[in-house]
Amino acid sequence: MSSAPEQGRTSIPPSMPPVNPARSPIADPAPDPASSSLGDIFAEVSRDLSTLLRQEIELAKAEATTSVKRAGLGAGMFAGAWMAGNLALVFLSVALWWGLGAVMGRGWSALVVAVLWAVIAAVLAMRGRTEVRTVAGMPETVESIKKIPNALQGHEEKNS
Repeated sequence: MSSAPEQGRTSIPPSMPPVNPARSPIADPAPDPASSSLGDIFAEVSRDLSTLLRQEIELAKAEATTSVKRAGLGAGMFAGAWMAGNLALVFLSVALWWGLGAVMGRGWSALVVAVLWAVIAAVLAMRGRTEVRTVAGMPETVESIKKIPNALQGHEEKNS
């Protein structure tokens, strides 16, 4: 037995789903709408819509997976940058402490550097608190979600 496909036949790659000959557009040309019953047309539309939705969901899953992987990689890079920045600040603070220590003594220079960082922390905390207080949430989304029950019941006029 040879491993090559027989003459005139092609092999289907494993990643491609098998074709159903009954649903193949080549084997089954477009039916005449005049001879099809309403039930047949509805069933075909329903199948096509179901297939389309499944394909769209699979596409969304693939895109979301790619986006999440990239976001995770970016978050890891930011964490590394944060750590390197912290180390740089520590060493710069030690250098400032030693530099000031040559002028006023090591104990006083350590106190000056600590007070400097305390002032910076207080300013950042106050600005952060101000920013957090200005957050309004998601008012448009909340309003839109409140309209869904009326829309599903056919009472869109109640949403005005």
